Amino acid sequence: MDRFRIGIDLGGSKIELVALDAAGSEVLRRRVATPQGDYPATLECIAGLVTAAEQELGAGASVGIGTPGAISRATGLLKNSNSVCLNGNPLLEDLQSLLQRPLRMANDADCFALSEASDGAAAGADSVFGVIIGTGTGGGVVCHGRLLSGINAIAGEWGHNPLPWPGDDERPGPACYCGRQGCIETWLSGPGLERDYRQATGQQLPAADIAALDTAGDSTAGKTLQRYIDRLARSLAGIINIIDPEVIVLGGGLGNIQRLYRDVPAAWGQYVFSDRVDTRLVAPKYGDSSGVRGAAWLWPLDRQSGGDTAQGR
Repeated sequence: MDRFRIGIDLGGSKIELVALDAAGSEVLRRRVATPQGDYPATLECIAGLVTAAEQELGAGASVGIGTPGAISRATGLLKNSNSVCLNGNPLLEDLQSLLQRPLRMANDADCFALSEASDGAAAGADSVFGVIIGTGTGGGVVCHGRLLSGINAIAGEWGHNPLPWPGDDERPGPACYCGRQGCIETWLSGPGLERDYRQATGQQLPAADIAALDTAGDSTAGKTLQRYIDRLARSLAGIINIIDPEVIVLGGGLGNIQRLYRDVPAAWGQYVFSDRVDTRLVAPKYGDSSGVRGAAWLWPLDRQSGGDTAQGR
């Protein structure tokens, strides 16, 4: 039985490790730069971090890894990663071989959701939807404390559904990298908010600056944020209509816009198929650290060697 859980957040620019004790308290954290475009070096970097951490802890640990993309159920190879050197490679199998133990691996948005459901802002809730709204738009689903991965390893991928109840000015919608048009991600990601403001003003500004202008009382930025709020309310209403989560947690850069937590629940009632909506919309407790903590939580503390290596199970 392991005394510690290690979580790894495999990002495009950095690889972060955290070790949690039995109570879920952080006892060690390390961060290194991700080897750019070098798959073998990335494997060696992760293995080196784990080995050094266990030496420092003086004990073995379970290891969970959060990745961009997901492991294909058809091939066992990584797919859909924006760190393209990982795509098409047996990442899980290769790391298990290097570290000589079973590992668990899940999408980074899934890890965010699991972290906040385990001991974060949604702790104790029976059902949680974790939302990432930043450079892209992702999500994860946790029910009764367990991550729902899905038979196709895409549970929570709400960003690649069409924007619900689109107006005439929202059809057919912007082109999405997935090959379709009008995906939720094209509207609710940071680039989506920036595009909407640019079309209204002719000015290109970062999403954070648009939000700051809104806070300062700028009317054009305010109208842009109001359109964003309505689109987010429609999109989350679709999630509520399908899985009816007790809590929705907003992560990613746009989750820092404070008026979302007041205005989106005020707007989503008109779209939810219910006479009242008790779902809570909350900010994450652990912020940017949620993903790496969620990777650690992929294993229960009492796991036995030789356990299941599937994502989130």
